[in-house]
Amino acid sequence: MSIAITLAPIEGGGITSAKGFTAAGVHAGFRRNKSRLDMALVVADEPCACAGTFTRNIFASAPVQVSRKNVAQGVAKCVVVNSGNANAATGDEGIKVAEETCRLAAEAFGCAPEQVLVSSTGVVGVQLDIAPFTTGIPAAQALLSRDGGSDAAHAIMTTDTYAKEQAVSYVSEAEGLAGTTITVGGCVKGSGMIMPNMATMIAVVTTDAPLAHDALQHALNAVVDESFNKVVVDGDTSPNDTCFLLASGAAAPDATIEEGTPAFEEFVSALDFVCQQLARMIAADGEGSTKLVTVNVRGAASDEDADTAARAVATSPLVKTAIFGHDCNWGRIAVKLGMSGASFKAEDCDIDIMGIPVCRGGMEVPFDENEALLKFQENEIVIDCDLGAGDCSCTIWTCDLTYDYVRINGEYRT
Repeated sequence: MSIAITLAPIEGGGITSAKGFTAAGVHAGFRRNKSRLDMALVVADEPCACAGTFTRNIFASAPVQVSRKNVAQGVAKCVVVNSGNANAATGDEGIKVAEETCRLAAEAFGCAPEQVLVSSTGVVGVQLDIAPFTTGIPAAQALLSRDGGSDAAHAIMTTDTYAKEQAVSYVSEAEGLAGTTITVGGCVKGSGMIMPNMATMIAVVTTDAPLAHDALQHALNAVVDESFNKVVVDGDTSPNDTCFLLASGAAAPDATIEEGTPAFEEFVSALDFVCQQLARMIAADGEGSTKLVTVNVRGAASDEDADTAARAVATSPLVKTAIFGHDCNWGRIAVKLGMSGASFKAEDCDIDIMGIPVCRGGMEVPFDENEALLKFQENEIVIDCDLGAGDCSCTIWTCDLTYDYVRINGEYRT
């Protein structure tokens, strides 16, 4: 981003860090385990501008289909998310349940059903019962608070091992907003079936910045493409991928941030930071993973080539298992780059693993295996590839592939 602002991360921050929002998480009955929260509510004090990005999977879930229409209206009052059942591949009955959920929430919060956004996550192909919503929404409504963000983040989890939350604030220096503190915060769930296409598994992001729907949507589109769309765990795109962004405007009720202004660039910088941090959390918590893996490709002939090459490395089972085994096997990386379809010459390719040069000009560089083993003890493994074909670059986040990934997914429905 061209605007330099100072971002202040908020300790323990999340979806209720921004002014104008409350949240709650409850056990509504979507899961058998009564100790697990399984329904989240995020509510704006007043109907506010909203934006959203969604999966491109042809099996788009019922909530995705309903929320796409509602987001297009541009205004939202609340978000309802359940875990334990994806309400995907459920036909007309699934649509009816998603629409009835909107109606129930609208009745509870005195808004139009079109101002309710819904999302679901869990097992695909099983009909979703409306009954837990009829009791869960009032139960969550009674618990709504500025302190309820963490419970909401826990309620949307599936195979995640921890709740993923992030928030930052900044003091605007832009004309008309100078001195105003603006906050962006959010939560996300995602651990498996991760190769988002237009969004992530499920993310809810809020801000108290004053933006209208169109500007908010354009900001989200740009940021999602460089954050959530750069995460790969297993190469599968969920039918429920959803990212909602709500803007209360409470930080500056009499102002409006327009596209193309310094104030807009400031906001996009903050939104980008929050979404990138949440995206990294998804990769780090990939099912069964022990390492966050960052794949950097530079020197590509085009942005598309950079993404293609980085994604090829990040999705390679052979690369991911080598990392799990602490094997500095650069040949596997080179092979994936070579078959990716990106345009470059092997003799121009350089590869570094954890800062250790292992390949120059397409040939091996002798390195200390003991030094490499020590580097693999780090929590984040960084792979740098230079294709020597241009000036374009891309970063993809993934994780290693372990025995536990097979176990978790082999037991998913049992």
